[in-house]
Formats: sequence, C-alpha cells, structure tokens
Amino acid sequence: MKLSAPIYRLKRKAKRLSREERIPLHVALDRVALQEGYRDWSFLAAKLSASRPAGKLLARLKPGDLVLVGARPGQGKTLMSLELAIEAMKSGNRAVFFTLEYTEKDVLDRFRAIGVEYAQFDGLFELDCSDAISADYITRMLATAARGTLVVVDYLQLLDQKRENPELAEQVRVLKSFARERGLIIVCISQIDRSYDPSKKRCPGIRNVRLPNPLDLRLFNKTCFLNKGEVQLQTAS
Repeated sequence: MKLSAPIYRLKRKAKRLSREERIPLHVALDRVALQEGYRDWSFLAAKLSASRPAGKLLARLKPGDLVLVGARPGQGKTLMSLELAIEAMKSGNRAVFFTLEYTEKDVLDRFRAIGVEYAQFDGLFELDCSDAISADYITRMLATAARGTLVVVDYLQLLDQKRENPELAEQVRVLKSFARERGLIIVCISQIDRSYDPSKKRCPGIRNVRLPNPLDLRLFNKTCFLNKGEVQLQTAS
C-alpha cells in the first residue's frame, strides 16, 4: 500500500482542509482518502493497518499468547512493539507498556516517530517506568486488566537484574500462565546476541537471542525477529 505522503501528513492536510473550508474533520479526512484512491478514511486506515508488519503480526495473535520480539539495537523492535500496542488500541483494546529502558519522553518521542498522536489514545494507553518491574509486579498491576489487553515488557533481559527478583525462567513462566489465565497478549522485547552476523543470516532467530541466564525460549508461542526492514514472524509448532 503506497500513499502520496506519510499518514501523519495526510492527517495534517485534512485538518488544514477542515479549517480552510469550515467542514467537519471527518468530512475532510474522507476527502483526503478519496484523493488517495480509497472510499473513505476508515477504509484507508484499515488497509494501512493490515499492510504494516505490526498489523499483520497482531492479526496472528490471540488472547493468551506470549510473544518474543527480538532485534539488534536500532532495528526497530521498540517501534514494532509500540505499533502493536497502537493497532490493539485502534481495535478498542487497552495497551500497557512496562519499560525498564526508556523514560516517558522517550516513549512519547517514539509515538511521534510512528506518526501517531499520543493524545488520541487517552484512556487506552498506560505507561509504567517503575524500576520495580518484574513478573510479580506486572501481574499485580494487571490484576484487573480486561481480556484482550496488549502488554509490552521492555525488555526481557532486565527482568531479573535485581537480586531479589526470581530467576528469569521462573518469571517468564509466571507471565505465560498469567497471559493464559487472564486472556492477555504479552509481548516481551528481547536483545539479540552480538555473535549474530547479518551478512550470513538475513534475520536473527530464536538461537540468536541473548541469554545471560538460562531460559527455555519454547515458553514463547509466537516470535517476531527484525533486521534492516526484514520481519520474520513465526508460530511455535
């Protein structure tokens, strides 16, 4: 799917058209969509979501899934995970982003990089930057989360960085059981080992995940690996 401009620029164009011609914003959005060759804005947005890797991945996820998203630094694993959250919220589900890596400003900057207004998801998106994040903390915070809520954990290798936290393998088992019991989709962002050589393998895989501590990666029933625009989605057999 190719548009004449990024989606956020088309939205700006519609807002400008709405002001200049004094027409409702939804009418302006539909007019812009027609110019792009789509019958209305909602149809354009739906097609765009389906064409994005995040949209394709979300379509393959279901409540109870534990998902691993892995890539080397700078390859878009955080953006992909945020896009998953955005796609989930577009469907009316809540999204919760737990991060031990980023500040609130960092996450807001990534929303802008995607071309999405953070404010439009007011009430659906929750950001938690607590340094107490662990599997036990996550399950406490999500004790009343609705079925279908999409949860992002950033990132996997930091969950057991504190000595008082259980071993990583135990925490992942807790998250897997919790996802199944509550009907949540839990996405864990993961680092990739430095030994991965992109010149020999187009995209990293499960064997390239960095594991400073033992962990059975078969606990994850879905995986997504990225490298230089390449996206590989896999479902555990």
